[in-house]
Amino acid sequence: MSSDELAPIIIKKKKVSGGDGHHGGAWKVAYADFVTAMMAFFLLMWLLNATTESQRSGLADYFSPTIPLNEVSGGGDGAFWGDDVFAEKELAQSGTGASNEHPTEHNQAQGATGVDLLLEPREGSGTTPQMAAEELLEELEQRGGESMAALRELRHVVTRLSDEGLVIEIFDIPGSPLFEPEQDSPRPVLRQTLAVVAEVMRLVRNDVAINGYLAARPVVQSDNPKWNLSAARAEAARVLLQENGLLPERVARVSGFADRQQMDPNPMAERNNRLELILLRDDL
Repeated sequence: MSSDELAPIIIKKKKVSGGDGHHGGAWKVAYADFVTAMMAFFLLMWLLNATTESQRSGLADYFSPTIPLNEVSGGGDGAFWGDDVFAEKELAQSGTGASNEHPTEHNQAQGATGVDLLLEPREGSGTTPQMAAEELLEELEQRGGESMAALRELRHVVTRLSDEGLVIEIFDIPGSPLFEPEQDSPRPVLRQTLAVVAEVMRLVRNDVAINGYLAARPVVQSDNPKWNLSAARAEAARVLLQENGLLPERVARVSGFADRQQMDPNPMAERNNRLELILLRDDL
């Protein structure tokens, strides 16, 4: 037997270290994070598309630390100056409310009353009529973005701010009048328009003024029938608004101005046949 046959057999094992690269698993973690992020993104897009403007506003208000989450206030005579946090079952008041007729400083409800108090000028605050009207418009945008968007899409309607408040102007356009000629009978386009306007007005509690205007005639008459007709059209608008949910006690006045105040330089233009519905400032 030779010496080569007695030599020990040596087996060398080569250990390959490092899991990066094509055969590693780190890329799977990164890919899983990417897929999770994409799924969350598309879920967010779906939720934004599936919810209404008011629902999104409510969600935003919920996460805002400056907006009270509870719209009711209590104020009985029990422990901690209240029998139940839901005792009143109504919107919170500022300085009044609670169960007592003359509450003390401790058991007064301290919440905000909403748009009416917000728009009331405070002594020394420097609030101007224009600022109050702008705050009213902002309040409407926040409470009913979809309703305001629908209002702006109507061809017969424009909105503007005035010293009295927010003016919603509804006017004739060529080929599409609001009323039957020389009558106070509203056409379907006015009925549809006032349904949208009434929905917007229900978002706040401000009083409403309704004004009627007419275009001039080429012939001047001693007894101008446009006074009665403009007032009758304003009254017809009031009836339609109340049929669509406007409370009768909110109507402050109904007026007819005949052909005395024109919007178009041409006094006989159809644009001058119009209604003005004014959400009045609270301090008027």
